[in-house]
Amino acid sequence: MVIAASIPTPASVSTIGSALDVPNWQQLADKSLAGEQLTHTEALAVLTAPDEVILEQLAAVYRVRRHHWGNRVRLHFLLNAQSGLCPEDCHYCSQSKISSADIDKYPLMAKESILAAADRAYQMNAGTFCMAISGRSPSPNVLEGVLAAVRSVKANYPMRVCTTLGLLNEEQARQLAEAGVDRINHNLNTAESHHEDICTTHTFQDRLSTVQAVKAAGLTTCSGGIFGMGESDPDIVDLAMSLRELNVTSVPLNFLIPIPGTPFAEKNELTPQRCLRILCLFRLLLPAQEIRIAGGREVHLRSLQPLGLYAANSIFVGDYLTTPGQSAQQDFEMIRDAGFVIEEPVIEEPVIE
Repeated sequence: MVIAASIPTPASVSTIGSALDVPNWQQLADKSLAGEQLTHTEALAVLTAPDEVILEQLAAVYRVRRHHWGNRVRLHFLLNAQSGLCPEDCHYCSQSKISSADIDKYPLMAKESILAAADRAYQMNAGTFCMAISGRSPSPNVLEGVLAAVRSVKANYPMRVCTTLGLLNEEQARQLAEAGVDRINHNLNTAESHHEDICTTHTFQDRLSTVQAVKAAGLTTCSGGIFGMGESDPDIVDLAMSLRELNVTSVPLNFLIPIPGTPFAEKNELTPQRCLRILCLFRLLLPAQEIRIAGGREVHLRSLQPLGLYAANSIFVGDYLTTPGQSAQQDFEMIRDAGFVIEEPVIEEPVIE
């Protein structure tokens, strides 16, 4: 059983923290557990704390994670069911129209190929099968293909099904729900004030409207962000507070992989400690939500990946959209060695007040 005390705290940490007037992390954890929202100043303090106090932060934040999720880790499997040829100009994405990245490009996979991927996800102990397609929004034909694939997956495997299909309206979301989709992902990605710096072909409001349409259709919402794209600390706080206001259920947190051929190929702003502080902030502001360490964890957290589980309770197992992840066996060993256990698939989601 993992306990907060299992994170060693150097004797020098408290002295350094006091000298720099660092907040009392345990008090912030108490506030989060009581359902109170951190102030903007407190949230910024989480992000700007010195590296020397990261273990104190994690020990406090783990109390919140443990209260809501115990020592369980959820596994998700991501399938890129349609790749490339996207008309959007998202600067971080290797599939966008402005990317020259060397990636595979293909239309929507056949239902049999999607079922084979679902079988692989099931064999890897994933509780959620996530099906993604490139593009601004699914055409009627593509949507029909997705709906047919979802019905087959749900008929054959006891897993949650999540889709990420670009911009959607409420009617499209309802069709997905009727086919058996449990959750729809659509990331806000960044704060509204920073959105035009990462994409110009659709707006922050377009993304927000999609999340609201998913909620209106009665589906579980999944929405998060990408970090390392030139955003400021206040941008990160604003994103987290927007997601709190939306009361989303699942929050994937991606760390930018600077892919050659994309406008952000030269960006390298993240350190393992910076990533851990971001995870801590989102756990404190979204205490009961599923917080998932998504793309880029292997690249940016590196040897500190296990520490991320003290804040987050979910990871992707296997590969991402166009970049590889570490092997499933390495993930299983990391979870076990850190004292956590893989959560058994549970279709019903907890109600988040």
